[in-house]
Amino acid sequence: MDTVSTNEADKILGTKKGPIGTLTFNYPEKLNAMSPEMSQAAGYVIDDFASDPAIRVVILRGAGTKAFVSGGDISKYEGNRSTPEQIAQYNKMSSGFRTSLRGIGKPTIAMIRGWCLGGGLAISLNCDIRICSEEAQFGIPASKLGIGYNAESLAQLIELVGPSVAKEFLYTARRYPAYEAHRLGLVNHVCQAHMLESFVNSYADNIAGNAPLSIVASKRVIDEYVKDPEKRNQKLADDAVAACFTSADYKEGRKAFMEKRKPVWQGK
Repeated sequence: MDTVSTNEADKILGTKKGPIGTLTFNYPEKLNAMSPEMSQAAGYVIDDFASDPAIRVVILRGAGTKAFVSGGDISKYEGNRSTPEQIAQYNKMSSGFRTSLRGIGKPTIAMIRGWCLGGGLAISLNCDIRICSEEAQFGIPASKLGIGYNAESLAQLIELVGPSVAKEFLYTARRYPAYEAHRLGLVNHVCQAHMLESFVNSYADNIAGNAPLSIVASKRVIDEYVKDPEKRNQKLADDAVAACFTSADYKEGRKAFMEKRKPVWQGK
């Protein structure tokens, strides 16, 4: 298993095993609360996964069993999020990671145990798939801290649950249990805690076993479709689809079907 080094190597871990890249938020003593430096380091890991053709699926997870990410590290807010200049820098570093995560061009899965709150929820919402254990809890405590979120930070939440439920999340600051999050469409699957890791690994292996360029095309088309029309990069989506039909993998898929065997994908 390869390890990706970062500037925050003790709190952000990147590992590679076969076609699966895993980013671990490794700050369990603070429930994996994020600092701007951790966000920046996480962005480096995502960029490394994006540039590695051997990596076909990315999993994000929190260390320990109590939290995916519990939000920002509030104990540091006085020093890094109390002036307009600090807030601008904090938002730049945090949003940079989420932008890398959205743009990676490979399937991303958030594996969620325990708390998934505030900025942690925002991270999970920038993944393609969310799979949680049955004791997971979701929420945005902004109104208990006097925090405001901009449109970019809330876009994914609104798209998934709609504006009315998004307002409820923000107005009440309450925590939603896993079964309710699933009912609202916030998560794709809920598992028993002892089954979560094996389920997610099997899920990722299944995706990694499919044609990589087809997966990329699906991701690009859907991600562009949900944007406002004037913000869509239609060429990016069209090029991804066209790449499928000119690829060696397309020929291999047809040949394997006729020969009744499992295809061997090259991702090109």
